[in-house]
Amino acid sequence: MDSVFTSQKWFLLIVVAAVSFLFYLLGPILSPFLVGALLAYLTDPMADRLEEIGASRTSAVIIVFIVLGAFFSLAVLMVLPKLGQQIQLMMQQIPQVIDLFENKVFPALQTYLGTDAQIGDFSMIKTLIAGNWEETGNIMTQLAKSVTKSSLAVMGWIANLLLIPVVTFYLLRDWDVMMAKIGRLLPRNIEPKVTMLAIESDEVLGAFIKGQLLVMLALGTVYAVGLWLVGVNLALLLGMLAGLASIVPYMGFIVGIVASGVAAYMQFQDPIILLWVGVVFGIGQALEGMVLTPLLVGDRIGLHPVAVIFAIMAGGQLFGFVGILIALPVAAVIMVFLRHLHDGYKRSHLYGSEKVEPPEDEPEYEQENIVNEQH
Repeated sequence: MDSVFTSQKWFLLIVVAAVSFLFYLLGPILSPFLVGALLAYLTDPMADRLEEIGASRTSAVIIVFIVLGAFFSLAVLMVLPKLGQQIQLMMQQIPQVIDLFENKVFPALQTYLGTDAQIGDFSMIKTLIAGNWEETGNIMTQLAKSVTKSSLAVMGWIANLLLIPVVTFYLLRDWDVMMAKIGRLLPRNIEPKVTMLAIESDEVLGAFIKGQLLVMLALGTVYAVGLWLVGVNLALLLGMLAGLASIVPYMGFIVGIVASGVAAYMQFQDPIILLWVGVVFGIGQALEGMVLTPLLVGDRIGLHPVAVIFAIMAGGQLFGFVGILIALPVAAVIMVFLRHLHDGYKRSHLYGSEKVEPPEDEPEYEQENIVNEQH
């Protein structure tokens, strides 16, 4: 029995090593497949719900594709052009922001703190930005020109782009079948344990991707609409920035309110506008705490924000864009394994105890039982 278990461990290790090596070798062509797998994973619950109300799997996938197509078409036709305009406008305003900090903010801080420390000369930065903002604002045009110089690169880019919906369609249509087949391939004696780990990993990943990312999207929309109602020109860009920064709790609020306050003051030159910006972000923060997080994330345990940042940076450093795509799923699996390793260590002789200690948030009844026995 021990030899069988040892053989299984070596077999699984070899499989994991071979898959990791293939990922490393095939990294340049894996992007559309991983993006398609991610989209299939995210939209599988929608397809399952449509099946529950009577639609066939193929019909459910087609409906999901129509919704996804409408969403991406709206983003491309409406959001991206507006975002490009606002990036260009922001680059024009950066020298003015530097003047504001150099001539007003820093002198006020020096007076308040009672120090005569000299702040560095910002003229070089202003000259650099003023001389190159047009090139920076037209970065997409330059990128398109550089790409079109190579017909092979253009064909590869278009092929990858067209491959994503094809991969997503077939993976989404056969998602449940593939998961069942993978489960049947597992050795029978470890299949329950692996299934439990897979379910826990899905819960952790779902708590982040299906929860926190939806919170980020909702917050970005709330901030963008609120700043637009206030009249801030960079409302869409600032709202998206604050929404993306919301991956870390309170970071979106801090980054968004500072950046939006500076942009609004530069536009209106009126301190009262800062009050309205504060109202927008106060409403967004209240919605996040009382509505969005309880509704979309709930009490499920997600990835720690620091773990998310580290995983994305480590994945990008090791495997580039492919590493960024697989960073969060791998981090979720590692987190679940570490949790079980921790529990196993607390049960082991290495820890010095033969029984599991009660969790810290549960009452300890052992002392109470001893007292009852004494009575």
